[in-house]
Amino acid sequence: MPALTAHASPICIKERTPFALSHDTVKWTMSIAPGADCIQGLRWSYMQIFNVSVVSGPSRGQLAVVGSGFRYSAEPEARGSDKFTLLISGKNRRAAGTSTLEVEVNPQ
Repeated sequence: MPALTAHASPICIKERTPFALSHDTVKWTMSIAPGADCIQGLRWSYMQIFNVSVVSGPSRGQLAVVGSGFRYSAEPEARGSDKFTLLISGKNRRAAGTSTLEVEVNPQ
């Protein structure tokens, strides 16, 4: 059985505004080639992430929550933009809260 290999780009997230776990909503922009993967962690150095859940999934790719991050895989024949929304809960320093992360996916 052949091993699965992730071909992730470390620069797939073009705009990565920090979230604060203060019931805020932030928007990120991703640029990805058809058939490529983007693996992105969500924890900042001063945060603890308790849970990441999918609020709305993508329509032109696959999304998986992986620990305190996510993996987005663009379909090989994908054309046009995609989007998904995550809900992140955790602790920012000592204050517990949530953030909504809206990710817009643009083809390369």
